[in-house]
Amino acid sequence: MVVITSSAALARDLPPLPTGAKLVLEEDWSEGRIDPARWYLPRKKWGQGNHGVSPENVRIEREMIAGKERHILVCQANGDLYDGPVIGYEGRRTRVGGIVVTRGFFASGRYEVVMKIGGVEPRDGGPADPMRPKGAVPAVWTYGYRYVTVTKEGMDSFHAGEPLYNPHLKAYGVGANEYWSELDFPEFGKGGDFDKALYNTFLQNKHQPRTFEVKPMIDGRYHTLTTEWRTKLVPIEGVSDSQVVEKDGYHWVHDRAVPFDQYLGNPLKRLGKDRYAVHAGDRAVHYLDGVKVAENPTFVPSMAAQLNLGVWLPGWGGPAPWKQSTVSFGPVRIWQYFDPGDVRGILIHDIDDTFEADGAPLKK
Repeated sequence: MVVITSSAALARDLPPLPTGAKLVLEEDWSEGRIDPARWYLPRKKWGQGNHGVSPENVRIEREMIAGKERHILVCQANGDLYDGPVIGYEGRRTRVGGIVVTRGFFASGRYEVVMKIGGVEPRDGGPADPMRPKGAVPAVWTYGYRYVTVTKEGMDSFHAGEPLYNPHLKAYGVGANEYWSELDFPEFGKGGDFDKALYNTFLQNKHQPRTFEVKPMIDGRYHTLTTEWRTKLVPIEGVSDSQVVEKDGYHWVHDRAVPFDQYLGNPLKRLGKDRYAVHAGDRAVHYLDGVKVAENPTFVPSMAAQLNLGVWLPGWGGPAPWKQSTVSFGPVRIWQYFDPGDVRGILIHDIDDTFEADGAPLKK
């Protein structure tokens, strides 16, 4: 029998939901299908040493959970020995995973995901240790992204015509900025090690990688991952109305005299004449079956992002000497806290596909 820890049993370390918390997504897959109004399935490659993720590796199945047959979401990982029909980037069949992504964008709040890596019993073509599909990276993460450009000749200046461009964020030696909001909670399996997991933050061009012990998760059974993401407003001194521009309901620094490390590309909130505060991430605190296992205090984003669930097979996961394995998901719930530091409506685009169903790369 497979057991899912009940919500009532998760209160060991979890704080109570704050006043005003709103349950905005509750998914138990009970319709027996993936609701396209709530989720989409990218066909995309990113990173090195893999051939992307494919919608054909994502499906709904039924499984006995706590003595009751229930629908679950299954994301399949195709290893180095896979010889089946699913095609990845450039027509390759090995090292292809599958993910689902929420249609909605979410900011501060509680994220609760019931997840199982592999299983208890070995299966034909599966990993030698069914609980540790070495080479695969099962993951839960939020992600939002926006690419902003100006001319290369103007990359060292602010631009009135593109309020979000900031020369402190210039990337790739051209007039480009990357607005990036990501929390990994977590990514499992770096270098084939499943006893520790990556809890990472990404904030524009800043990044904090952290590793924490998650061994209780690695038993081939369902567990509940919970993350509390909080944001805040941080007063910033010495900024005047003449040093910012307004765009999409937020104020953006447009003066090199304002120290970048005081706002890190985040927008400001106008509090009054020549008075501003930064929309800043505060912290992300992570729990496994209600027990605190990790925390990110640095480079926490404030911009709303989409929740991603699934598995991929980057090179840094190591060899995957098997045909296929799976990662399974039970109920998913998201509450929004509407903290004052939240930034909504800036990152608004879905993850784009990068290859066709036959594996042919899409032209940009």
